[in-house]
Amino acid sequence: MAQKPVKPIVAQPVKTTDAKATQAKITHTPIQFVFGKQNYQLTLVAIAVIFFGFALMSGTTDIYEWRKIVLAPLVVLSGFAIGFIAIFKKSKSK
Repeated sequence: MAQKPVKPIVAQPVKTTDAKATQAKITHTPIQFVFGKQNYQLTLVAIAVIFFGFALMSGTTDIYEWRKIVLAPLVVLSGFAIGFIAIFKKSKSK
């Protein structure tokens, strides 16, 4: 009771009727970004605020200074909040 050999399925290329028309449709479609311009600007501001907060935290002298244990973490958290707003802000549709 030997099994019959199975013929493998070979994928066939998709045939198009008009290659130039298909290429014209592809090249003339405008690029759609996920976010709007203001979202990207807010994201850059958020990154800058987070870096500023980490710069406030840096240093080797007096690690219990008010600037390092209170102000810097608040600045970093506000940077993350700005990033959160940048992600969820709806862009104006045209």
